[in-house]
Amino acid sequence: MNLRDLSSGMTEAQTQKFLMFYKNKRKEVTTMLLLTIIGFFGVAGIQRFVIGEILLGILFLFTAGFCGIGTIIDLINIKRMTGDYNRKEAMESAAMAKMMSDL
Repeated sequence: MNLRDLSSGMTEAQTQKFLMFYKNKRKEVTTMLLLTIIGFFGVAGIQRFVIGEILLGILFLFTAGFCGIGTIIDLINIKRMTGDYNRKEAMESAAMAKMMSDL
């Protein structure tokens, strides 16, 4: 699913609101990769806090990223994790833009 599919059927004002909401929520893969690498040298789990997985972030924090294994797995899966987060945020932003126009 891409942004064009989500914004189809929206008015120009709705599309602008959608893009504004989504732009502020979207995460870049490189930023998430950097946060995950920081987990090896400092605070593990920052990437989980940033994408809203607070409980896993706390677990990573207290277990040093599951002794580094969880952090390695996150490094391998960072593109998928970021994509899943961005898709969820895009759908929420589209819903918000549609809802705000109904008011």
